[in-house]
Amino acid sequence: MEPKPPHSEVTFLGIPASPGIAIGPIYAVSRGFAAPEVFEIEPSQVPHEQERFSQALDRTRQQLQELQQRMEHLAGSEPGDIFEVHIMLLEDPAVVKRVHAAIASRCQNAEYVFFATMQTYLEAMRRVADPYLRERTVDIEDVALRVLRAFRNDNEPRHPGSDGPHILMAFDLTPSDTVGMDRRHILGFVTEQGSVNSHTAILARAFGIPAVVGLEGSILDVTTLSLTVLDGYAGKLIVHPKPETLEHYRKLVIDKQRIRAQVESHRDVATETTDGQHVTVSANMELLEELELVTHSGAKGIGLYRTEFTLLSGGEIPDELAQAHTYTRVVEAISPHRVIIRTLDAGGDKLPVEPLTEPEPNPFLGWRGIRVSLARPAMFRDQLRAILRASGVGPVAMMFPMVSGISEVECARELIARCMDELDREGVPFDRAIPVGIMVEVPSAAVCADILASLVDFFSIGTNDLIQYTVAADRVNPHVADLYRPTHPAVIRLIKNTIDAGRDHGIWTGICGEMAGDIRLTPLLIGLGARELSVGPQQVPRVGEAIRTVNHAECVALADEAMRQTRSHDILNSSLEIARKCYGYLLD
Repeated sequence: MEPKPPHSEVTFLGIPASPGIAIGPIYAVSRGFAAPEVFEIEPSQVPHEQERFSQALDRTRQQLQELQQRMEHLAGSEPGDIFEVHIMLLEDPAVVKRVHAAIASRCQNAEYVFFATMQTYLEAMRRVADPYLRERTVDIEDVALRVLRAFRNDNEPRHPGSDGPHILMAFDLTPSDTVGMDRRHILGFVTEQGSVNSHTAILARAFGIPAVVGLEGSILDVTTLSLTVLDGYAGKLIVHPKPETLEHYRKLVIDKQRIRAQVESHRDVATETTDGQHVTVSANMELLEELELVTHSGAKGIGLYRTEFTLLSGGEIPDELAQAHTYTRVVEAISPHRVIIRTLDAGGDKLPVEPLTEPEPNPFLGWRGIRVSLARPAMFRDQLRAILRASGVGPVAMMFPMVSGISEVECARELIARCMDELDREGVPFDRAIPVGIMVEVPSAAVCADILASLVDFFSIGTNDLIQYTVAADRVNPHVADLYRPTHPAVIRLIKNTIDAGRDHGIWTGICGEMAGDIRLTPLLIGLGARELSVGPQQVPRVGEAIRTVNHAECVALADEAMRQTRSHDILNSSLEIARKCYGYLLD
């Protein structure tokens, strides 16, 4: 057989979701069912793999015929016709011919080539306008699964597929998919769907995994195991890169590593502006596995400890003592710095706290955040008592999500007081002066910040939700992604109003949303008066370095000018001008 011709370099353009460069083989998975292992074969093995495919078809055909006969015996011929249709799909000569040809051209194992071929058909059918044809994908998936199972009947040795380092490609990834990745092997990931503001993208940035999203249709044109470059800075996926392309990116990786090493060497230096204004840089955290990242990042505490995965990742919510054990582990690891524990923020695009009898028409405006906790006082009481127990071993603060008005804070504080009295009677040590704050992420809370400030000890602005609620644009919807603008004048005014109201009442304000980790906006946020920026662990060193290079007075002047500007891009460019001047080498 003639050797395979060299492939041409192909570049796909998407949305940069998490910065970084990854170089390695790509491993594509798709919707419907999991991909089998994939490995390359020698040209001399092609006939053997084609025969394995034929044998798998024969075994599947026999199974379907047996099922058809059994169904006709039990229920007559009409239900049995379903399997006749499946047999016809199985024997489609166009599919068989294509698989045989693809085994020879790809030089890959038969089961993976069959899987990839069927995924091409399935993806094409999912995109047709005719709903009847789209529904037939279920039949094709069923047949394809049977064939893949039939391959397992042989005694062929198994080969490593995606066990080594690779770039993962998928139609889409859920936050749970991202959290569950074996990050020892994932060099980066690309998806057809998604937006830069999705929780999947946020987690990728937190883990320091390069990612590109929004490469629509690309999964049909990429062969698994192809050498690939993922450019998370520019939003590119380059398949079969030329030698000069590889050389360019390998040099870029070295340059970025040098800059990162330089920045990380300053992680223990105080985060003060050149004229002496201190700004705390803390870390966002969700999983216990992130503790090591946080402690090595130079973060001065945890500014947002999300408790959703702790509470909702198992079959049922852990009890008070189990929660207290988890929170205490975090507090002990971070001490003497403070841990701000956010109470359960379920609902919306998060995991549900309990099954709903019917879906909410608009979950982002529905039963979520503090509303869920107040509606389930026993569950809320367990979490509050667990947080209070953890406060007995180190500095802890607690805060409530999705607060929209004063009554929610009053009810929550009443329950805290009752929990304190109970723990007192039980002789359990805790910090009676534990700071209590709220997330400011609903516009009503930002507008009434002067009222709410009298009831709490600090504000933490959750910019992700604040932006989407203010501009009425779902941050994960690509159709309105261009309307989701962190520097929208209305958003800047709400942030400024919140910070000013807090300062007038003697409380500090931090920012824990994605804006906090965007170093293009660091001068603007400092100028607006933010005194803590809580970011992903991987972002801590860069944000700290940015703070150390800017002048506070200049940032204040920038913020004053931003309050007079009327266009989002003008506000962004003003902040970016200072960023480029002071730390251009850090910008992607």
